[in-house]
Amino acid sequence: MHPIYDIVGIGFGPSNLALAIALTEHNEQAETPVTAVFLERQQAFGWHRGMLLDDATMQVSFLKDLVTMRNPASRFSFLCYLRDRGRLIDFVNHKNLFPLRVEFHDYFEWAAAQVDDVVSYGTEAVGVEAIQDDLFEVTTATGDVYHARNLVFATGLRPTVPEGITLSDRVWHNSEFLHRVGELTDPERCVVVGAGQSAAEAVAYLHREFPRTEVCSVFSRYGYSPADDSSFANRIFDPEAVDHYFDAPDAVKRRLMEYHRNTNYSVVDVDLIAQLYRTTYREKVLGTERLRMMKMTRLVAVEETQDGARAVIQSLVTGEQEFVDTDLVLLATGYDEAMPMLGSLDEMCARDEAGRLVVGRDYRLQSSLKGGIYLQGGTEHSHGITSSLLSNVAVRSGEILASVLTHTPVPVLATA
Repeated sequence: MHPIYDIVGIGFGPSNLALAIALTEHNEQAETPVTAVFLERQQAFGWHRGMLLDDATMQVSFLKDLVTMRNPASRFSFLCYLRDRGRLIDFVNHKNLFPLRVEFHDYFEWAAAQVDDVVSYGTEAVGVEAIQDDLFEVTTATGDVYHARNLVFATGLRPTVPEGITLSDRVWHNSEFLHRVGELTDPERCVVVGAGQSAAEAVAYLHREFPRTEVCSVFSRYGYSPADDSSFANRIFDPEAVDHYFDAPDAVKRRLMEYHRNTNYSVVDVDLIAQLYRTTYREKVLGTERLRMMKMTRLVAVEETQDGARAVIQSLVTGEQEFVDTDLVLLATGYDEAMPMLGSLDEMCARDEAGRLVVGRDYRLQSSLKGGIYLQGGTEHSHGITSSLLSNVAVRSGEILASVLTHTPVPVLATA
């Protein structure tokens, strides 16, 4: 006999962490608790650990933490974390909305530790199926079985690797950068591919930490583009914007994404752009150019050599190729939204004309089942740009919980 949970969450990053907190706060006041367990394949909570550079800051306000936009009085807020760590006054005096990324990760770990009773770490879900119209079975890699009335997928992002390029000892994706940078010993040259914030941060880090190394930045643009974080543009991340996007015709959805891509995709903080430009100009003046901007180019191949790798860089203007011998090719080429592991459930879920899953405003998949299947991520086509971002995790978790409570009869919850 297996217990039947009201919710089994697959994945435990910030999105399902926010949901676990929303459940905890609900159960502290509710007569009938909602039962849940979250399955996470990592041995402990971790969020982009390979990119936690010690000087990198968040690109989202601390007020868009795990709870504040849903419940400003929550004991799980970033401000409560600061008070607990003894840094509240110091942070206020700092006069900054954007914490260090390592600090925000510590906040996530602090919050996760308070709800670890509903998390099973080191548990990888490998299969899901419907054993009844309103009951799911989740199987793990070790053969354990979990039963649930609702599933919530938060499977995160998948690193994007350019076509024709293979990861290796000399070719890394930026997601593993800090995990492996210790393998570099006084490299002669490093090539960083990409034009976004992570690429620019990696370029600055390699240039600073290896003072004799040439760092080549490869990107298809003429230069780094600044992120649009102006007040009006930032409204695209508002909870209300999700309503507007969801209700808009497909043609309007496409235009909104085109208009506002520069709030998030392949853009860099203006201060970091200025820092890198100052560096290139100073080196040009001194005649010691270690920072090389290879603009209007793309990486087309990487050939392994005896001592390293040879990157094949093609000019987008002339088509000519340049061969660059390097110790490392770092792919800061972003991520794709990972699709949920639906297995046999896929055939029971509706898809639109483009083959995309049909998702309700409450993030519940449209399916032939009575049980609920919810997505945290993978909904950019239906809910807009915040699908994979932190901006809306607090509000979204509340909306998913409200939907579960609406669709799951109270008498059933009472016997969970």
